[in-house]
Amino acid sequence: VPRLLAPVEVGDGAAYAPLLTHNEQVDVLERLDFVVRNIAELRKEVEELRNSLQHLAAEIVGEVRSHLEETQKVTRRRRFPRERRDSTGSSSIYFTASSGAANTDDGESEGGYTTANAESDYDRESERESEEGEDEVSCETVRTVRRDSLDLVNEDETHLILDSSLEEGLGQLLQQADHLHNGDEQEKREGFQLLLNNKLAYADQKDFLWRLARAHSDMCEITEDADEKRSYASDGKEEIEIALQKWDQSAECHQWYAILCGQLSEHESIQKRIQTGYVFKEHIDKAIELKPEDPKSYYLLGRWCYQVSHLGWLEKKTASALFEAPPTATVQDALQNFLRVEELSPGFSKAGRVYIAKCYKDLGNNSAAVLWMNLASELPVNTKEDAESERELEEMRSVWEE
Repeated sequence: VPRLLAPVEVGDGAAYAPLLTHNEQVDVLERLDFVVRNIAELRKEVEELRNSLQHLAAEIVGEVRSHLEETQKVTRRRRFPRERRDSTGSSSIYFTASSGAANTDDGESEGGYTTANAESDYDRESERESEEGEDEVSCETVRTVRRDSLDLVNEDETHLILDSSLEEGLGQLLQQADHLHNGDEQEKREGFQLLLNNKLAYADQKDFLWRLARAHSDMCEITEDADEKRSYASDGKEEIEIALQKWDQSAECHQWYAILCGQLSEHESIQKRIQTGYVFKEHIDKAIELKPEDPKSYYLLGRWCYQVSHLGWLEKKTASALFEAPPTATVQDALQNFLRVEELSPGFSKAGRVYIAKCYKDLGNNSAAVLWMNLASELPVNTKEDAESERELEEMRSVWEE
């Protein structure tokens, strides 16, 4: 045993005498043996406790998730019967793909969100605030549990537990958002509110963020108030800028950034609109490079080419004064892009076919213009832009009939 003997001076030499007696040494050894056994048992108990806490953390995450989903189901069951009885569009943030009729008499709140007409303004606002509060608390609870459980579950188990539940919930949310985006104005409002109320949980997901930006673009188109249009476009542009900082290789992020820049520039000076035109073209080109089979990007590029080919004298002079190389594009460039849209997705939009007719008319090919006017007439009016194209179609017909 170390340090149990000490030197004792005896004449000119040194002898060693024990510091502890034999019995004391035996007692020390027994105590050390007892400590070692207790440490081993404690280590075993800690390992068992760790395993138990891992399972407990997984159960807590699952229970919180189930509670959130059940709360949403209860809210839907509570609100849908009333909305069907009142024959109005659903204002629930949990609007599903199989429910909700088009609302032809919508009221709009100060924030630009359409509400149902069944109750008083106070009741509607209180109900929305209550639901939003419940969602935010529930989402924050899930996040808290996730943070607290990270130290208890190893990295692989954390991904299995959290990623699977996140992906499942996100997948359902995105599918619902896409359905609402393709619906009427009331459904677009529902989609916008749905995404806003889930931003806390999914703000770090690429596919969520560009859809949130898209929903801002939808709201910009729907509202008639100029200030609200600017606000929606500006807020959406900020959302997609955040996404582009992390996901520069996302075609959708570049596409919707270009769209929102264009919407925002509609409320700005000629100088700003021309400057935005360069940005728009840059991001649409990038979107096509990343996803060359997306007809929407070619449609947007076709519109840009057509607008540039029809720039007025003042706009051309302004562009020449501001930039060394003003934007250039021809009607033929626009036509090729619109025809590419039809090649990728025949009947992509009524507006696209009307643009093809306009391009042929500008190029002097009247027979082709008439053909595409007739083809455009076969398609339904699905968007506000389609409605504007329908009016252009009628004007073109009336001019030729004269």
